Amino acid sequence: MLATPYPAGPLHFRHRLGSWDLAEGPRVVGILNVTPDSFSDGGKYLSPEDALAKAFAMAEEGADAIDVGGQSTRPRGPASLGAGAEWDRIAPVIQLLAARLPEMPVSVDTYWGEVARRALGEGAAMVNDVSGLGVDPAIADAVAASEAGLVLMHSVGAPDRFHDRREYADVTAEVRDFLSARLEQAVAAGVPRDRIALDPGVGFSKRAEQSVEALRGLPLLTALGRPLYIGVSRKSFLGALTGESVDRRMAAGLGATVAAFALGGRIFRTHDVRETRDTLRAARAILDDTVDPASLMAPEEVSRESRARAPMADQPVPERRS
Repeated sequence: MLATPYPAGPLHFRHRLGSWDLAEGPRVVGILNVTPDSFSDGGKYLSPEDALAKAFAMAEEGADAIDVGGQSTRPRGPASLGAGAEWDRIAPVIQLLAARLPEMPVSVDTYWGEVARRALGEGAAMVNDVSGLGVDPAIADAVAASEAGLVLMHSVGAPDRFHDRREYADVTAEVRDFLSARLEQAVAAGVPRDRIALDPGVGFSKRAEQSVEALRGLPLLTALGRPLYIGVSRKSFLGALTGESVDRRMAAGLGATVAAFALGGRIFRTHDVRETRDTLRAARAILDDTVDPASLMAPEEVSRESRARAPMADQPVPERRS
């Protein structure tokens, strides 16, 4: 069994295009920042065509959803965009993805209710609110009206003071209490519990050691009974742990992903979709003894294993090369 199994019963996360049964395995959400200034990929996907090409690439790599963001929340980043400017930045991308990738759930990364409402009107399937309803509680109303999914993240000081130095008596307990309260707030606004996931907010309102503590505390958060949504990809706490620059943090991020999965994480937001999927496939094969490892093998691996076990007489004769 996993080191810290979820509460009894399978967990589902519903969004407008379907439902994820997380007992069947973790899900991977690809990051698509259409910003000039995000800490890792700022400026790479400003045009709708470049953004669409990146989305197609992540879909090919096995993304379960695409998370579109138009506002950088990096440390020492720019002042918050208003809702109007943020919508103008992401609208062409949301519309293009809905038209060209209609079966791919699109998540909008915003803390403005107006942006969420418009994105959902264009076909987005879920909203990722990094303020946990702290900036604009109207996000919950928009999600409830559209039957979308909602991710609530722990952070303090939104929108312009996400990264101020904070002190906690107990990081895990305070994150749990915050998320519990925001979960009940969303439910009171009409969002069903099975449409809500919770994010401990690694790197937000937390120094590196506090982010590590928040991840260690994931088992306490599973008691809230909702899927845990984890974003560690390329973040600064990994740089603090390893001394590596943003473009050299993938290995550390994949290590943190394995640890988070073992401790209860089930939805992972990442810049590196293929690598994260492969990492989670291997981690699940080893950590979850309720699953037959053979059922997790990729089709080409199953075929290769079958050929290896076949009698020599049944093996194809290699073509001789001149």
